[in-house]
Amino acid sequence: MAASTIPFVDVAADWSELKVDALARIAQVFEHGQFIAGPEVGELEARLAVEVGVRHAIACSSGTTALLIALMGLGVEAGDEIILPAFTFAAPLECVLLAGAVPVLADVDPATCLIDVEAVSTLIGPKTRAVIGVCLYGQPADFGRLRVLGAQRGIAVIEDAAQSYGATLAGKPSGGLATIGCTSFYPTKPLGAAGDGGALFTDDDALAARSREIRDHGQAGKYNHIRLGLNGRLGSIASAALLARLGSTKQAVSRRKLAAQRYDALLEEAARDRRLLLPSLLATASSAFAHYAVQVGRRDQVMEAMLRAGVQVAVHYPAPLHHQPAYRGRVSFRSLATSEAVANRVLCLPIYPTLLPEQQERVVSILIEALSGRGD
Repeated sequence: MAASTIPFVDVAADWSELKVDALARIAQVFEHGQFIAGPEVGELEARLAVEVGVRHAIACSSGTTALLIALMGLGVEAGDEIILPAFTFAAPLECVLLAGAVPVLADVDPATCLIDVEAVSTLIGPKTRAVIGVCLYGQPADFGRLRVLGAQRGIAVIEDAAQSYGATLAGKPSGGLATIGCTSFYPTKPLGAAGDGGALFTDDDALAARSREIRDHGQAGKYNHIRLGLNGRLGSIASAALLARLGSTKQAVSRRKLAAQRYDALLEEAARDRRLLLPSLLATASSAFAHYAVQVGRRDQVMEAMLRAGVQVAVHYPAPLHHQPAYRGRVSFRSLATSEAVANRVLCLPIYPTLLPEQQERVVSILIEALSGRGD
């Protein structure tokens, strides 16, 4: 990488101040030798439950595993319909299909890119079992309205909080906003692990117990398989590294928020001139800013100009789920015009705790040039 390049993420820098503590904790795992279900896993779960404000946190091998365990724990069966947004990463749709259910895609709000609650209400039918609200780019979906809708229509609400650990809605931490919440510890997430990892959150004692059993091959005690399960455990080494990072997460999220505020200020004029659309937050939400996503015209040309100028940018996500080859003919949907439109306009700028103000100024300068058609 050229010295002048501004990276899209900088995981090594994120770990620089935590590496000594993480390695010391990992060394303890080698001392006791409990690489699976060691004391680090239980300690991590206890601390996560306190941070998220729920009775139960269940650590698992990835955010995708968490989603699948949530669906299985809720008793989702073949033929059940699960509503989820069309504009998001593939994981929730994958898990719905793996559970044997039917994905029903809802459109999103054009400003926030979050699932449109009004669209959800029109899609609920007699086979609807649950709705998955995705906390896109670090901002929680409108779970206040989704939970009311779920209670009225007798369906469960799942929070896909893969990108939003450290965010809040109406003062309540993300992860604990629905019947069951799922998060990811993928290295670039707000609470990123040294590898893959995830967790589930719930206040429902019975659902938590089922989730723990499903995570370990459906066992209620050694070799007592009482339900269908899978191997979804999080190892002791991964848990040890996460424990080293957990205490600094609030500060890291605060730095992400400050970086987002700087972007807002630097891009204010361009937004006023309608050259781009800035991220929009719900009135009672705070975002963890896993990504800073703007919407621009001529997105692909703008992105190419920025990459040539040494600014790494990315598109999350270039196509809505119903346009993905693997899912054609396997999903149900009506109009998804907004999802299709934002997929052509979204551009994510670099944002991470160690991003410097002068780097952001350069990012914005190059973006404005590219928007004006003057990029190199």
